[in-house]
Amino acid sequence: MPYPYVLLSAAVSLDGYLDDAGPDRLLLSSPADFDRVDEVRASVDAILVGAGTIRADNPRLLVNSPERRAARVADGRSPYPLKVTVSGSGELDPDAQFWHTGDAKVVYTTDKGAARARALSLAADIVALGPDLDWRALFTHLHEEYGVRRLMVEGGGRIHTQLLQQGLADELQLVVAPLFVGTPHAARLFGPGAYQPGRLRLVETRQIEDVVLMRYEPTAPGAGPLPTAADHHWLRLACELAALCPPSTTAFSVGAVIVAADGTELARGHSREGDDTVVHAEEAALATLDPADPRLPGATVYSSLEPCAHRASRPRPCARLILDAGVRRVVTAWREPNTFVTEADGNGLLAAAGVDVIVLPEYADAAQAPNAHLAD
Repeated sequence: MPYPYVLLSAAVSLDGYLDDAGPDRLLLSSPADFDRVDEVRASVDAILVGAGTIRADNPRLLVNSPERRAARVADGRSPYPLKVTVSGSGELDPDAQFWHTGDAKVVYTTDKGAARARALSLAADIVALGPDLDWRALFTHLHEEYGVRRLMVEGGGRIHTQLLQQGLADELQLVVAPLFVGTPHAARLFGPGAYQPGRLRLVETRQIEDVVLMRYEPTAPGAGPLPTAADHHWLRLACELAALCPPSTTAFSVGAVIVAADGTELARGHSREGDDTVVHAEEAALATLDPADPRLPGATVYSSLEPCAHRASRPRPCARLILDAGVRRVVTAWREPNTFVTEADGNGLLAAAGVDVIVLPEYADAAQAPNAHLAD
């Protein structure tokens, strides 16, 4: 199911702390960066913090600028984003500023926590996710029930850690302040555990007074049947490559990217690339790689259209080429229509051979756009 775009936002000391151990909150950002955060808040549909952050920092999570609130209203939105918190136990402070400022609010909790939270008579929707907290279920509910397309997560460190480890963060906005904390038991931004492999992509650095903003995107694909944030990035790229195809009335325009498990792009291609008027996207990409490349079994193929299971122009369809290459994971946006082949099922052929096949239909429009001239 579609999820919101998830943006993690945090400020840390040079030694990676969110706060010190004192009774008052340590202010890490500069005044100009607080204004930047206000601008980001104004751009999103919802802001999420954990119950621990509400207890520790007592945040209001508002858009402070009257001009930005007015712009939201003019755009048909509420003055303030939806405020979201997560608590497995349902133990919440009803006197916290979170509940008494802003507009609509929602609490995600467990079945047991929901009874405790409802007893507090909070001015918020209480949503039980089941016996345990499930981030994918939470994001699906936010997207479908509240129309959240863009979500800002402001903490705490445990939530940031979980979302990165599960591959659910689309972007990390990290501000580094020029000071050290050094207190062993103070809160850190990231905890131990198994993170997605590989290096994140640095997309921006910006000095803001005496702090530095760094924006990162994850690159590593998932490792099974569940999509990750990086899968969205790579599939968008495949759809963009499809737009580079020379138009044809007898074949689809398709783009493909092959990405190693650590997020390294191995190859890309598109239909009718170069001088080959019948080459398919996945075929073009695979042709640039050594068939014995040890990274292929752990790689993911991203294709704007499901790999073909039948073709007349070459002896082996793309689904078979992917299997022969040893690739065990494929992400695609659009199931092949009956335009040229009736009931084509490349995804089914791959799945029957044990390949994890993920379809992200929210990218179908982008995949179909270069093929609009083929519409019935």
